[in-house]
Amino acid sequence: MPSIPHIQISQQPALIGIDADLGKQDIRQPRATYEMQVDRPKQDIRQPRGELEIDQSRAWDALGQGPILTALSRIYSQCHEIAMQGIARRVEDGNRMAAIHLGGNAIAEIAKDLSISRPQFDYYGEAAYDNVDITYTAHKAEINVTDGKVNVNAQVNKPEIDYNRGKLDIYMRQYPKIDITVPQIDFKT
Repeated sequence: MPSIPHIQISQQPALIGIDADLGKQDIRQPRATYEMQVDRPKQDIRQPRGELEIDQSRAWDALGQGPILTALSRIYSQCHEIAMQGIARRVEDGNRMAAIHLGGNAIAEIAKDLSISRPQFDYYGEAAYDNVDITYTAHKAEINVTDGKVNVNAQVNKPEIDYNRGKLDIYMRQYPKIDITVPQIDFKT
């Protein structure tokens, strides 16, 4: 039997080469722009002076240095009583002089009593420990407050991104190939 020749087929696959370097990415985030303005609070305090009133009129009146109209008014109000006392003393003096039968010098005694005792008008005011009136009027402090405030202005800055591409080379390391080998046919047989 004749032999059938065999065809021999060999193939070579394609090889692709890839040369790649990674890219570089640089990201920077600038700080936010931050501005702050402060208006300080203000406080204004004003303290008006108090008022001090000293009234010494009753003290001066008790020392006999008061208003003359007040002194004359006191004397006038005592005149009736002193007049009645004077009338009573005159009656008593008349009765003493009329009592001659008792003896003694009634006129000399009456003259002696007149030199010692005279009618006393009380024109002084009343003497007391609290004759000086002191009045103090305090005034409230005036406080004005102006509120302060803080003005904040913040702006976010965008990130700065830089990207440098890496290298990417794609090439054929080996091309595909098919080899077909045909045996020689012997036509002689």
